[in-house]
Amino acid sequence: MKLKFKVQPYQTQAVDSVVDSFAGQPLVNGITYRIDPGRKAQVSTFEEGFKNADLALTELQVLANIKDVQRRQNLLISDKLVSSAGCRFNLDIEMETGTGKTYCYIKTMFEMNKRYGWSKFIIMVPSIAIREGVYKSLQITADHFTESYGKKARFFIYNSRRLHELESFSSDAGINVMVINIQAFNARGADNRRIYDELDDFQSRRPIDVIASNRPILILDEPQKMEGSATMEALPKFKPLMILRYSATHRTEHNRIHRLDALDAYNQKLVKKIAVRGIQTRGLAGTNAYLYLEGIDISKKAPVARIEIEVKLKSGEIKRQLKRLEFRDDLFVESGELDQYRDGFTIAQIDARNDTVEFTNGVVLHAGEATGDVSERDIRRIQIRETIKAHLDKEKQLFVQDIKVLSLFFIDEVVKYRDYTRSDEKGEYARVFEEEYELLKEEYLSELAIDGEAYRKHLAGIDAAATHNGYFSIDKKTNRLKDPVVGARAVDSDDVDAYDLILKDKERLLSFGEPTRFIFSHSALREGWDNPNVFVMCMLKHSDNTISRRQEVGRGLRLSVDQNGDRMDNPAVVHDINILTVVASESYTAFVSGLQKEIADTLTSRPRKATEAYFTGKTITTDAGPIEITPAMAKQIYRYLMKNDYSDDADQITSAYHEAKEAGTLAALPDDLKPHADQIFQIIDSVFSDAKLPKVEDGRKPKTNPLNDNFEKKEFQELWRRINQKAVYRVEFDSDELVRKCLSALDSQLRVTPLQYTVQTGIQGDGLTDEQLKAGDGFSLTGSTTERGGSIHSLVKYDLLGKVAENTELTRKTVADILTGIQASVFSQFRENPEHFIAEASRIIAEQKATMIIERLAYDGLAERYDVDIFTANQTGQDFSKASAKLKHHVYDYVVTDSEIERKFAGALDASSEVVVYAKLPRGFLIPTPVGDYNPDWAISFKEGSVKHIYFVAETKGSMSSMKLREIENTKIACARKFFDELGRRVSEDRVKYDVVTSYDKLMDIVAPPAS
Repeated sequence: MKLKFKVQPYQTQAVDSVVDSFAGQPLVNGITYRIDPGRKAQVSTFEEGFKNADLALTELQVLANIKDVQRRQNLLISDKLVSSAGCRFNLDIEMETGTGKTYCYIKTMFEMNKRYGWSKFIIMVPSIAIREGVYKSLQITADHFTESYGKKARFFIYNSRRLHELESFSSDAGINVMVINIQAFNARGADNRRIYDELDDFQSRRPIDVIASNRPILILDEPQKMEGSATMEALPKFKPLMILRYSATHRTEHNRIHRLDALDAYNQKLVKKIAVRGIQTRGLAGTNAYLYLEGIDISKKAPVARIEIEVKLKSGEIKRQLKRLEFRDDLFVESGELDQYRDGFTIAQIDARNDTVEFTNGVVLHAGEATGDVSERDIRRIQIRETIKAHLDKEKQLFVQDIKVLSLFFIDEVVKYRDYTRSDEKGEYARVFEEEYELLKEEYLSELAIDGEAYRKHLAGIDAAATHNGYFSIDKKTNRLKDPVVGARAVDSDDVDAYDLILKDKERLLSFGEPTRFIFSHSALREGWDNPNVFVMCMLKHSDNTISRRQEVGRGLRLSVDQNGDRMDNPAVVHDINILTVVASESYTAFVSGLQKEIADTLTSRPRKATEAYFTGKTITTDAGPIEITPAMAKQIYRYLMKNDYSDDADQITSAYHEAKEAGTLAALPDDLKPHADQIFQIIDSVFSDAKLPKVEDGRKPKTNPLNDNFEKKEFQELWRRINQKAVYRVEFDSDELVRKCLSALDSQLRVTPLQYTVQTGIQGDGLTDEQLKAGDGFSLTGSTTERGGSIHSLVKYDLLGKVAENTELTRKTVADILTGIQASVFSQFRENPEHFIAEASRIIAEQKATMIIERLAYDGLAERYDVDIFTANQTGQDFSKASAKLKHHVYDYVVTDSEIERKFAGALDASSEVVVYAKLPRGFLIPTPVGDYNPDWAISFKEGSVKHIYFVAETKGSMSSMKLREIENTKIACARKFFDELGRRVSEDRVKYDVVTSYDKLMDIVAPPAS
């Protein structure tokens, strides 16, 4: 298996944020210099080296670029360059864990080389774990970047015993990358100090001098862990051209040019959702009865509670067993008449909504709570059991989608997993795991539906002993696992062996052919290794403050991949598939509140208040180019929020705003702001709000939602037969016609804003006081002139054809035919502002292409059909805590909707006398389109004779205004119309009607027969 990589817009934006900060830097392919041969060199000739060219831009020009980058992302505008570590250029790039920051800075190196010619880079990391992870990333992305840029990077890990690699680093003209951990130059060991010593085996040269001669660009991975005095004193010795700092949690602020924080990553569906199975112990007054409520199942009859109690066996032995108990079951009877359950332990109520069980003696137990005689050993067993259950639940769901599920246990001692004093060498946790796994495996095999034969065979074929493995350091002398050597300053292993084993198995672990699915690892290995298919994490260790909850869950946030190495990032289903379940040794409430507080504490770059001052000066893009929000516009936005209770008296965004936005019911903006609605709401969304924190699910609340008898009704089966058609699309259009349409549109619409500059003059006042000088009031503005064009031209060499071809997904030849045909006066605008010319030309050409796609689109049906599995594949992980009572006409008992519009629509369908049966179509039902797969909302079958169209597929939207629908949605809807039209032509029976509706009433306007 090979992991695949593709160009992601959000990652491209991160790359552009860095590269555009140096716009105007000329392209220079390496400055040659003489490499110091050293006093003991054996030859008299010198070797030529290639170093990074110095910045040709002034500090003011770089600061102006940084401000432009910050404005387009609505970040805080820097008023100066922040110097650090002896370097004037220090850029902060904030990227949430799991979003691919390593990929981004690797791509940034290639892009900087392409645009500016810089080729010498040093990736600096705080630990060996991260170093090995970075090196692995460089290996597995090498082919991907070769395809994109037509060249390879040469990379190596700095080692003071392999200094010949420094010679190659200096003398090679291509992209060269050195990976180094800070211990290699700031620790006290002899090997680590060699970088500063004149070495006999290096021609009496100091390695640091040879490195510094290249004027390298430093990339700091997790810089907040490299702020010790030794590191900060060492960085200037590398003589960096600039320092780029990548982290999810910056501790020290420099010039922040990019932000993709925890809120952005979650809301853009770039990382997994989080679910928590908390486990809490509490004492109940007057009883020592052991009870553990594992959870509650919804059955066709009544809710069933899964409760572990102590049971007296026929042999007289007392053993703990998991029982499925119903209303009025008596634990005294169920336990074999153990005295501790005698007084009032009869079930009085099972509340599936709140996940509680109440007994007749008044005791109330919440899911995940254990009480009575509970030891730490009991808690660890419960955690292991819950982890296996969560794993099997997820595995049963994802196996049919070719996705391997991995679970990760963090422990604090090797002996708890591998005990070399025992004959079988199994530690306590390994023994408990195998015991619980065998029991649960048999239980799951017995309950698997008949259509799960493939998963049954897979599950039955894996032995308990073969499906778990330990990943720790290995003692080279004894070949045994050992605890990592943990330093005093940072909880991290210094043993490279710990990471070699983990990293070389990264891809193999993702294959179904590898039986390992459960991984035991030391809690110290909290960084440097992760695997995209970790779906369950369990903390089998004492709680401490050295590792935050956010660090723990960070190991499992990456989006998963299937057996082909393809990333599971389809927005329609990404959070149905990608849910990370954390099994914690504290209550759900405690873990979630702690996690959300940690996330909130890291969002330091987000404004907290939506004031007029916040909105004033923010940049929005118009047809005429970017403009700033004026104070008058800012006042309108502020009043809009206050008037609609979207902000409170403290100027903080309320939950009412977010709820209305999700439901598509936001109040209309003032008329003159409506054209910029999307951008204004994006600026509002940048303000921190508790309501925007990631929703952490309760891992016990999700229930299965099985298909009911409505699914078997002939009316639904007929409807399903008609729409169950896979297809491929084809688009045939004449390139010459596209060129003609683009020429006409470009000549009439392309308008570029020229580059401009402002000259301001001022004069120093007389008799200034100290207060005036400190306040910056010493000068008064006497004049200001704005000049356009003239001598201002971009120094960047643009690949005009390549950029437009990339943006429009057309061939270079077609783009060349278009651009060479436009009027000379229109094309001359390119010199005035190349970047705006490329952006506008790309937009206009893309619009013409989209119009032609719709006109020329055709669908060809395939023999392949969807399997019934798509109705059940994504059931595990749905949350029905807010679901209404059972539905009458839906194919499931409950419907999971995405908005208030959908909830109302479902309610109206269920109450309608004209509707026989309907379904919220599963996320796996997809129509291919040139702009991405499309998943319609509803399939509805009406009573014969009551409507014109018996079979109907509907899309529900809050508004049909073209201003409210994104262009991509409009295109997908247009493609869907084509798809169902083609489907209808192939059948002589009743056709399926497709349309977009805003409510049930609008639906009936379409399908109801005309009045007689």
